[in-house]
Amino acid sequence: MMWNFGAGSSSEAILSSMSQELVPAGRLALKPEGEEPLDGRVSAHPNVIRVHRAFTAEVPLLPGAREEYPDVLPARLNPGGLGNNRTLFLVMKSYPGTLRQFLSGNQPSRRQRVLMLLQLLEGVQHLCSEGVAHRDLKTDNILLELDSAGCPRLVISDFGCCLSQSDCSLQLPFNSMWVSRGGNACLMAPEVSSASPGRASLIDYRKADGWAVGAVAYEIFGEQNPFYGAGGLQSRSYEETRSPSKRPSARVAANMLHLSLWGGRALSDLRKLSDWLLCQSAVVLLGGCSGPGGCTVEAELQRSFLSNLDLEELRTAGGFLLYGRGGGGSGV
Repeated sequence: MMWNFGAGSSSEAILSSMSQELVPAGRLALKPEGEEPLDGRVSAHPNVIRVHRAFTAEVPLLPGAREEYPDVLPARLNPGGLGNNRTLFLVMKSYPGTLRQFLSGNQPSRRQRVLMLLQLLEGVQHLCSEGVAHRDLKTDNILLELDSAGCPRLVISDFGCCLSQSDCSLQLPFNSMWVSRGGNACLMAPEVSSASPGRASLIDYRKADGWAVGAVAYEIFGEQNPFYGAGGLQSRSYEETRSPSKRPSARVAANMLHLSLWGGRALSDLRKLSDWLLCQSAVVLLGGCSGPGGCTVEAELQRSFLSNLDLEELRTAGGFLLYGRGGGGSGV
């Protein structure tokens, strides 16, 4: 149930005002009775939430509502409430909790942490390829469940601040300070937080979500996020990898983790990438999704990697890894 403060109470106004929440909706989510289904904005992906049904209805008085969220209730339920009578409801798969909740009460293995980071990169890359920038990535907006092997499966949710463009340019005209840059200002990329409005000004979001994933990675690996808190880092003044042109894309960063996890032999000689890819394809095809638990996170990731393969991007990822190792860095 979405909070409705200023969208009015007509279905048309609600759907128009909250259209961003419908970006991950399936084709049948808004299908009126007897009419053709609407096209979903984003195709299905294991690491992106799927809205199966969306509808408008009157806000109900749920147990505990007056104590937990009195201000968003309509006046008919709470005389001091500021909400409207009707709002948008989204039907999605239920998940046990968020990434923040999981990390606060569990100690995943190092490999599981790497797999969690890789899933976020794969989800962001999928959104970027379909013309969507989430613009509000944080551990509270990432849902989580465990697969049949006990590995956390991450799903990006809450698209209320997203930018969705049919031309996939992900460049937003920024001619006024009234133009929204997105949510969670702490994890905004430098090119977003430091943008100045002007007649010809554009904010480039193509690598902005990748920056946020990099910041969230601190939390995934058990550290404090350095961009939070009064004395934390500020992306406006952050210098290293400040320019988007000097940062790897989500695809290249994901490929670096894929190679680190499964391509050790290929890294010893990048000329053997083709042989390694053939072996990986055979492993994925023969492994399938057998078993009562369905696909494991690792199997899903391997399939995603092969289905989105670009050899030049893979070579770039391998080059980054070899450069880091040659300079004293270590692989994941």
